[in-house]
Amino acid sequence: MPIFAAHFMNTIEQIRKWCNGTWLAKADNNAGIDTLAIDSRNIEHPASSLFIALKTSLRDGHSYIPEAWQKGVRNFLVSNDMDTTGISGANFIQVKDTLTALQQIAANHRKQFKIPVIGITGSNGKTMIKEWLYQLLSGQYNIVRSPKSYNSQIGVPLSVWQMEAEHELGIFEAGISQPGEMEKLEKMILPSLGIFTNIGEAHSEGFMNNRQKINEKLMLFRHTAQLVYCLDHSELNQCIIQFMHQVRSANTENPLQLFTWSQKQDADLRITDIDKSGIKTTISARYKGKETSITIPFTDDASVENAIHCWCLMLLLGISSKEIKAQMLLLQPVSMRLELRHGINDCTVINDSYNSDLTSLQHALNYLDQQKQHGQHTVIMSDILEIGRRDLDLYDEVAALVSKRTISRFIGIGPALYKNKASFRKHKKLRSIFFKSTEDFLKNFHLLTFNKEAILLKGARVFAFEKIGMLLEQKVHQTVMSIDLSALTHNLNVFRAELSPGVKTMAMVKAFAYGSGSYEIANLLQYAGVDYLSVAYTDEGITLRKAGIKMPIMVMSPDASSFDRMIAWRLEPEIFNFRSLTEFMDIAQTLEVKKYPVHIKLDTGMHRLGFNPGDMEQLAKQVKESTGIHVASIFSHLAASDDPNEDAFTNGQGELFKQMSQTLIDALGYKPMLHLCNSAGIIRHHHLHFDMVRLGLGLYGVDSSNVLQSKLKQISTLKTNIAQVRTIPAGDNIGYGHHTIAPTDMRIATICIGYADGYPRSLGKGNAYVLIHGKQAKTLGSICMDMCMVDITHIPEAQEGDEVIVFGKELPVTQLAAWANTISYEIMTSISQRVKRIYVNEE
Repeated sequence: MPIFAAHFMNTIEQIRKWCNGTWLAKADNNAGIDTLAIDSRNIEHPASSLFIALKTSLRDGHSYIPEAWQKGVRNFLVSNDMDTTGISGANFIQVKDTLTALQQIAANHRKQFKIPVIGITGSNGKTMIKEWLYQLLSGQYNIVRSPKSYNSQIGVPLSVWQMEAEHELGIFEAGISQPGEMEKLEKMILPSLGIFTNIGEAHSEGFMNNRQKINEKLMLFRHTAQLVYCLDHSELNQCIIQFMHQVRSANTENPLQLFTWSQKQDADLRITDIDKSGIKTTISARYKGKETSITIPFTDDASVENAIHCWCLMLLLGISSKEIKAQMLLLQPVSMRLELRHGINDCTVINDSYNSDLTSLQHALNYLDQQKQHGQHTVIMSDILEIGRRDLDLYDEVAALVSKRTISRFIGIGPALYKNKASFRKHKKLRSIFFKSTEDFLKNFHLLTFNKEAILLKGARVFAFEKIGMLLEQKVHQTVMSIDLSALTHNLNVFRAELSPGVKTMAMVKAFAYGSGSYEIANLLQYAGVDYLSVAYTDEGITLRKAGIKMPIMVMSPDASSFDRMIAWRLEPEIFNFRSLTEFMDIAQTLEVKKYPVHIKLDTGMHRLGFNPGDMEQLAKQVKESTGIHVASIFSHLAASDDPNEDAFTNGQGELFKQMSQTLIDALGYKPMLHLCNSAGIIRHHHLHFDMVRLGLGLYGVDSSNVLQSKLKQISTLKTNIAQVRTIPAGDNIGYGHHTIAPTDMRIATICIGYADGYPRSLGKGNAYVLIHGKQAKTLGSICMDMCMVDITHIPEAQEGDEVIVFGKELPVTQLAAWANTISYEIMTSISQRVKRIYVNEE
């Protein structure tokens, strides 16, 4: 989560008045506040930060107050009654609800500014339109905008707090999921101009119907002067007309004015033609009786709709058609996420070209800090453009931000950074190098060394940092698996919401984290506050330790020969029989280890590993007499937790687990943690959660019980590309074995994936399909080791080099498993490590 700072300083006393708070403890009521912090892990300016203890269904921010205080924060907003005697020199403001107070603070902060503000809502396109408006207007305005997709009840107040005296235009997006939310967002954004993008099915579950959802979203524009929307959405149009009459009757001084566009009927901007040619689209229209047009470097329908909304808004602002036309041609794609890739010489490359401003820089630096697998960190950064501040002040602040962290080298690219290199050179521990341009850097690349380090690429688009990325990234197989870390966090939170307070979570990262990459997944889970990790073998755990993972790790299938290495690397073994127990106790005695944590596995019906019910008395006796071990947990494994027909068996396992565990607890004289539930058990058997649950496949977006599947996000997308396109005449063979004969003339594509990449041979001969340009392309012939062939006769636009989706959001991995007559686990864990993993994060 980015840090939200405003150079517009407010006092803590002013903030107290804004949120109607009372003093719980007062050290300095004139303390200046320019930063709102809700995450104790990311505190940039502790002396001027207000830590807001938010409560959610998953966490209580009050638990993190000591950590924030240790980092130097001295101003706190709380709702709990607290004993503050042990937290000296701090201001504590108490309110009834900290989220409401945060929104009140943002609303009052917003009232200090009289600049035009654009509010954007709708089902789709909000973030794209906001970012494109920033690209189109930043040459004429100093703009403050929502970071990424910060459009929620928490995201909007943090976004609005960024408003400062030098800003000339604000652009904020607003999203809701249930009635009553938009009224709160409107008070904070107070838009003078509005865009309603469209209406669709997104977030419909919180509303009775589309009309209710539209009317709720329209509350954003209660005090707006002008609203842009498309007439061609008939239900939306009806609601807006009715809303306009209601607003006008209530606000006769400044009645709402509508600015419409349409492809079908008369409108303020009447679209007369859309011509898609190559990689560009020319959109022709009639405006105020005159013909006009724009050309954008995109051809998809969503981009066309988004561009027209931006066009309308620019016309409302009085920008000339000539200027609009010129700027539209320069529109750039918007990537809303960080990408983490494997680089040359065992480096990790973090590519963040989403935007270039201080807020996104702080977010990227936070993410760089999390890369503990490397002792060396390097930042390669371009000039920050169009921010409306003196270069000297700006780069002094950037240098201060960078120097506070464990960054060993800073490489600055651009004339402004080159001119202000003294800002960085005064920080003696930071090694800094500067180049006047990207071309200058590329010419000297061979003189620089990049080896076993984490590298952050942070550049404004005009600096073409993709050229630097190509040099730094490891050259591997063309087939790529993209792993969405923000989706993984989402899935974790879906399962956490099923747990009672105090129930801990163990996350399974065995088998290369189900094919997703062990370290990268483990690092995110460590940052997210998971309590335990579990791996299958000792070597997996050692790899995580070497990469900087410090949290407890349980090894589920330890080999007795590796017990000494487990102790050396602080890995905790599963003990499942008397042989492993005796051998570990012997090693512990030899190494003079006392009370080393172990996990006792019981067999309650799975009959794979574990102590039997008849073993409990002897087990209790041996464990009690040992000084070398301490039982950290007792656990077992459910065999059929996903099957309602086997609930009686599952409940029987639960009862047996309780009995066996209690025998051991009675002998020990202390209570270890108990855990029984896997992913399906978490969902279907809440009474068996005990002290901890084990989250495996569900974390990766697959629910074998199918109860929560609609709430989960698939985290992985496996994609490749077309190597060759050819036309096959009727009667010709396709592939090995002369089994597949073309029934008619066919156009086929050879794609760069085969069984050596983990694509099952059973999916050949038409038993599966891939997606090309969103269309199904069935397999032809046998799956080869490195390639396979698909039918593209019905996809004339398919060309060599085009992207091919093997599985992902539109083609779930569960479908491939069904085709292959196997389970999702097997498909995911079979993806070869020669397949390049790319990690993306939208948080």
